[in-house]
Order: sequence, then structure tokens, then C-alpha cells
Amino acid sequence: MSLKPPLSDLPIKTAESGFYNGFSKQVAVPAKIIISALVVWAIVWPEWAGQVLGAWNSAILASAAGWYIWTVTFFVIVCLGLAIWPTAGRLNLGIEGEKPEFSNFSWFSMMFGAGIGVGMLTWAVAEPVAHFQNNPSVIQGITTARAEDNILTAYTWSYLHWGLGAWACYAVAGLGLAFFTYRRGLPLTIRSSLTPLFGARLSGALGHLIDIVAVVATILGVAQTLGFGVDQFVAGMTRIGISGLVHPEGAVNADGESIGNTVNTVGIIVALLIIMGASTLSALSGVGKGIKWLSNINMVLSIFLLSFFILFGATWFGFHAFFVGIWEYLIALPFLSFNVYASDGVEGSEAFLLAQWQGWWPVFYWAWWIAFAPFVGLFLARISRGRTIREFVLGAMIVPSLMCFVWFAWAGGTAIDLELNGGANGLIYDAGNGDKIFAMTEYMLAPIADLLAWGMALVIVVLLMTFLVTSADSAVLIVNTINAAGDEGPKARPHILFWGSALGLVVAGLLISGGTSAIQTAMVIGALPFSIVMVLMCFALIKAIFNDGRREAAGVPTTIEPEVSANPAE
Repeated sequence: MSLKPPLSDLPIKTAESGFYNGFSKQVAVPAKIIISALVVWAIVWPEWAGQVLGAWNSAILASAAGWYIWTVTFFVIVCLGLAIWPTAGRLNLGIEGEKPEFSNFSWFSMMFGAGIGVGMLTWAVAEPVAHFQNNPSVIQGITTARAEDNILTAYTWSYLHWGLGAWACYAVAGLGLAFFTYRRGLPLTIRSSLTPLFGARLSGALGHLIDIVAVVATILGVAQTLGFGVDQFVAGMTRIGISGLVHPEGAVNADGESIGNTVNTVGIIVALLIIMGASTLSALSGVGKGIKWLSNINMVLSIFLLSFFILFGATWFGFHAFFVGIWEYLIALPFLSFNVYASDGVEGSEAFLLAQWQGWWPVFYWAWWIAFAPFVGLFLARISRGRTIREFVLGAMIVPSLMCFVWFAWAGGTAIDLELNGGANGLIYDAGNGDKIFAMTEYMLAPIADLLAWGMALVIVVLLMTFLVTSADSAVLIVNTINAAGDEGPKARPHILFWGSALGLVVAGLLISGGTSAIQTAMVIGALPFSIVMVLMCFALIKAIFNDGRREAAGVPTTIEPEVSANPAE
């Protein structure tokens, strides 16, 4: 049977007039209803929402832990396999000979800033410290909490959560979207990446459902990032002298639990007004202006802050944590990629604690990266046109992973070293996760000059602000692109305002109903259906590349015509 050219037309019905002009009502309206219902539920019935979300979370962690862990392992294998596979690795994510739009520096800056950058300011310090105090090796009695024999184990887990697995989730989504959009001319939306499996049927209800799932996952994944960011942003503003944003020390909730020094409702509202206001303005300016400049600014500030930790922090400790830690991570990776701890149901037993810890950390992270994948993947696709698959995989998986490892080695390493050898005496241990980096820098600089410590806190707040704004405005643009059937035109302005407000309200509602744990629960739930979509994306991409190799051998075109795919500027 003769080979046919690949599908290069996937019509998606959009409104031709009115408020939804240019948008797919079948995607935009249901997505808005789902998100609006979640906001109302969380704000009007916070206790009920918290209880229900908690029950769902427990059920998913009990039954789907293995699914999340093995799925992310599958993503890593697929991405590395595509880079190594000669037929796939040389393919251009565009027409043959097309060059990238952005320089490598801007590409890395936007990719890192939108993908994980904001998390670095919280978790580069907080996570190694947390794993230094407890991890499966401590639970099993193999290493000792807060002791030197536990340092490399702490880094193995930190690198696992922020390394190849995280970026493989983004790379799978980005590859699928870029391949089918810029080589095939299909709409820049999630459904296009499944055309080798479902073909033209994706123009209808099945395609609408896939895009709705992607929009909801994106909002919940970004809400998780913003939820952590709000905590840290308020902690930073408190450190630079802005009061009234946290509960006073000694405050308790209705159940008598201590909530002193945690973000209060005023702090949530103020932080979100600043972050979402700035991000909406940036989103209105588009990727080539606001987001690009913000990404470049936060990359420069990141280099400055990281250089401070390398030069004035635990320099040699960081070198050891980086190089030896990576080696330990790579050795442990095969086991950690497939191992699932099974609980015996006996609270407090070793098996129970191991399964509980895995749910708190690896399963949570894999769900977070999967929920974040439609947003980051679509964003990566938009900024990676003209690069080869091999270049994309190396640039979107290896380089950002190493950048994360550098942050964890020197920022987190400085914190651990100060507690072990620097006389911090629990100052960093006892600080909240978002406040740990501020507590550490203040401890380092206060003996020199209080003004210098205040200035560094201000730099971190500004850097955090740029990271949060970059993530939020990118997410708003991506959601609108999906809702508009892949169109990025200026008609999206009113909807940018809606989604900017909706994202802020989701974060506020979930924080009020149950703090960051409520956002975490909603995100783990929202990520589950999209994880199925991503697995299908992998099979669709492999099938498409295999068939394109056969088409090339038979002289059948595999890409759209150059004049059709040319950039508007050309």
C-alpha cells in the first residue's frame, strides 16, 4: 500500500462573532465553568472543600503512586531515545533549514524562568535541608538525620525530583506540540499531538475534551507554583519591613493549631494583586516583549544570587554536593525510577512511613510536573521552532537539570553547612520553607551590615517577583492559545484579563480553604487525566517519526510547504 502524506489539516470550530470571536466555545466555556466552580467551592465552603480534596488525594496516592512514578520514567526513556535515534534526532521542529527565532541565552532564560525558576528560590534551600532531616534512608536506619552520612542521600532525592524526570515531562509535551504544529501545520494546541492515533476525529468532541483537560491541569499546576510563591513573597516582604501580612507569633486556628508567622488573608490578597496585576500586563505585551525581557532580567539576577552563594557560601561543600551528588543520583536513578513503596496500612510502621514519604515527595512532584507540562510544553514549543529534536532534548532536559543541580548544591549546601559547621543552631531548620533562603542570607550578612542583609532580601524579592510574573503571564497566554484553537492573535485581550483574574482567585480560594496543601491536592487530582494524554502523546510522536522515515525513503513529503509555514516577519 502506498504511503500518504501526513495529516496537515485539523479544523477546529471557533466563534465568528461576539465575545468568543476566534475562540472555541466548546473548550473555553467548559474550562471556565470548571475553574469558576472550583473557586466558588473553595471560597464559599472552605471546610467542605478541604475535607473532600483531602479524601480524594489520599485515594489517589494510595492507588496511583506507581502510575505516576513509572509514567515519568517512561517519559525519560522516550526523550533520551528520541535524541539518540538517528531518524528522530536530526529532524527540525519546523521546515528543513529553518533557524531558531531566539538566541540560546534568551531560549534558556525563558525556558528556565517559565519552567522551574520560581521553585529554585523556595526549594533549592528548603529541599536539601528537608531531605537532610528525613528521607527513606533515615526511615530505614541506613543513614542518620542531620548527620554527615546523610548529605549525599539528601542530594540524591533532591536531584531526582528536579532533574531528568521533571524536564522529561516538559520535553514530551513540547516535542509533541512543536513537531505537529511546525512540521505539519496543525493548530498549536494539545489535541494536535495525538493526530497519528486519532486523526481527524480530534476536530470534534474528543479533541475538545483533551484541550479542556489541558487547560484545567495548567491552571492547577501553575496555581501550585503561585501558592508556594505567595508564601515566599510575603515572607520576603516581611523581611524587608512590610508588616501586617502574616499571622502574629503565637496565633492559633479554630482547631487550636499554631499558625503564627504564616500568611494571613491580607497577605494573600496583597501578594496576588501585585503578582497577577504585573503578570496580566506582561501577558498583554506577548512573548517577544514582556516575557522575554522579564526572563532575561530574572536570569541575570539569578546568576548574581547564585554567584553570591558560590563565592561567599559553602564553596567547597557545594562542589562536593554537585559533582559527587550527580554521580550518586545517576547510580541510584534506575532503582529510584521504578521503585514503589507499598504501605502495610499500619500507621507508624516502616512500610507505612516509606509509602507516606513517597506520596509527600516523588508522587507529588511527578504530579506537579505533569500538571505543569501543557503550559511549559506549549511555551517550549513556541520558543523552540527551528531547533532539531536532539538539540531540543539536550537543551530542554540536560541543561536545565544541571542548572537546578547547581542551585541545590550551593544554595542548599550553604544552608546545610551553616547548620552543621557554621553555628546557625536551627535558625534555618526552624524557618518556613519559603523563608529559609531569607533566614540564611540574613544570618550570613547581618554580622557585616544589617543594610547589606536587607538589600539582599530585596534582591531576592525582586527576583521572586520576576519569576512569578513570568510563570503566571506565560500560563495565561498558553491557556488562551489552547482556547483559541492555537491562535495567538490580539483578540485574546479580554480573555487574558479573565484568566489572569481566574488564576489569582484559584490560588486565593485554595490557600484560604486549606493552605498550600489544598492546592497540592487539587493539582495531584487534576494531573491524573492529563498524564494519560501525555502517555498517548509519546506513542503518537514515535509513530509519526517512524512513518516519516518511511515517507522520506519513498519520496513522500513529511512537512508543510515553506511558504505556508514562514514566520509573519519573513
